[in-house]
Amino acid sequence: MRMAEIIKGVTRALALPFIFKASYDKANRTSIRSFRGPGIREGLRILKRIKDELQLPVLTDVHEVGDVARVAEVADILQIPAFLCRQTDLVVAVALSGRGVNIKKGQFVSPWDMRHAVEKCREAGNAQVVLTERGSSFGYNNLVVDMRALAIMRKFAPVVFDATHSVQLPSSQADDHGPAVSGGQPEFIPVLARAAVAAGVDGIFLEVHDNPKVAKSDGANALDSTRLRDVLKELLAVRQALDLAHATP
Repeated sequence: MRMAEIIKGVTRALALPFIFKASYDKANRTSIRSFRGPGIREGLRILKRIKDELQLPVLTDVHEVGDVARVAEVADILQIPAFLCRQTDLVVAVALSGRGVNIKKGQFVSPWDMRHAVEKCREAGNAQVVLTERGSSFGYNNLVVDMRALAIMRKFAPVVFDATHSVQLPSSQADDHGPAVSGGQPEFIPVLARAAVAAGVDGIFLEVHDNPKVAKSDGANALDSTRLRDVLKELLAVRQALDLAHATP
């Protein structure tokens, strides 16, 4: 609730639309000992409270077909996690819910192949589909962003750029004694976000935390909430410059 209030305050001051995202279950954690979340009952209760009290649209990921109907009662947008973007039954079930669908591009999937995921939704009768870019695997424990992918995928559906997961270093802090933990390079979040806005994306996804060092998930690649306003102002400036350039004969 606290993070939703903080982010809403910043985005409202900048007149930016904002969709709140949180996970009730992080089912794709690397280690069995990693924190997964509050579970579906408590997680949906929290999301509903945020939606009702703060008047915000909410988004959450779904990992199993059996959860779709229950999650669709609360969430405005259902997200297909990157590792599950090719799971036909899940994609179709989410599309049939009638809610908006956000499909995260798998780190292992080419941008042009994401058209098949979009087609699965549309064949199920749901055209409310968005694709999210979050980087591609580049050897072990590393991701890179191919900015060409943004333009390629926008031919199929609107595209959101995930500027925080794109700087993740998957499982890079693993050792022989503790759970595998992903690292990150959060100093590059503004750089990649600016580049994506300049490339013409339709939205930006940011993991934001008021104390990333103690975050139970993705802290190593999260944006500190104290930096959010400045980063968003930079992105607005890039977008306004782009709009001006397009408007100038």
